[in-house]
Amino acid sequence: MVTLLMNLLSACLRRPSSKKLLGGGSDAFGQQDGLLWYKDFGQHVNGEFSMAVFQANKLLEDQSQIESGSLSLMDSGPFGSFVGVYDGHGGPEVAQYITNHLFGHIKRLMTEQQSMSVDVIRKAIQATEDGFFSLVSQQWPLNPHIASVGSCCLVGIVCDGAIYVSNLGDSRAVLGRLVKATGEILAMQLSAEHNASIESIRKELQSMHPNDPQIVVQKHNVWRVKGLIQISRSIGDAFLKKAEYNREPLDAKFRLRETFRKPILSAEPSISAQTVHPNDQFIIFASDGLWEQISNQDAVNIVQKNPRKVSF
Repeated sequence: MVTLLMNLLSACLRRPSSKKLLGGGSDAFGQQDGLLWYKDFGQHVNGEFSMAVFQANKLLEDQSQIESGSLSLMDSGPFGSFVGVYDGHGGPEVAQYITNHLFGHIKRLMTEQQSMSVDVIRKAIQATEDGFFSLVSQQWPLNPHIASVGSCCLVGIVCDGAIYVSNLGDSRAVLGRLVKATGEILAMQLSAEHNASIESIRKELQSMHPNDPQIVVQKHNVWRVKGLIQISRSIGDAFLKKAEYNREPLDAKFRLRETFRKPILSAEPSISAQTVHPNDQFIIFASDGLWEQISNQDAVNIVQKNPRKVSF
């Protein structure tokens, strides 16, 4: 489970810095306590942050990062803050690949376009997906398991007074906004989720695959795409995107009985953009491990009551 809190109290006031503050959860910037890694306090261009990663499996499959400073290859900017939460499944390879490559694609595309946009984020995610698929193609003969590895991908970017949030999978970004009349903090969800447990996602899959009555099935009271996976969008998971990887020598538990002509899962992100409001206080970025246990408003209330140290 990955949780990252970005404080926006000074989002429009701080002077840009070109310093890279954190990437990929380096131990030099945090503390280890058993299976919990955490950092209580750090600074980025737009304010402050804290983060925590709890290892739920034998092998840590998740990654997180925050980058701050110039979002292009030029020291002159544009300046901002980048947050990534990558909830891996089947192995750590895709989450690690995203950590190593996605922000680089953002910087390259920002250099070309000289401004942040929804198009920059979409193209960077597609470039990351394409790059990992090239790796799958290279390793497939000797390491077919790599075709069954994937990751959710939640990205937040604060730049030029705007907040961009992109999501693939079931991680979530929640904004805390001050209600001045009452002093309360209102929870506002910024990301759309892609999980078969959501009725609209099941309908979306069924409309895209009208000739497949088994596109979503319920197993042990849990809705799954093809009975295998809960999410409908991801990076990686080549075995459900290209039929050429859904065959031997891939492990039989991942192979479908019938072939498919169009991708079952998608790498098309849901992206939102909005202007930073003067009453915006912070954003919580977290994988589903948090949101399965706590509501948006409860999470925001915890942060409001514990502004310096948050432990989920």
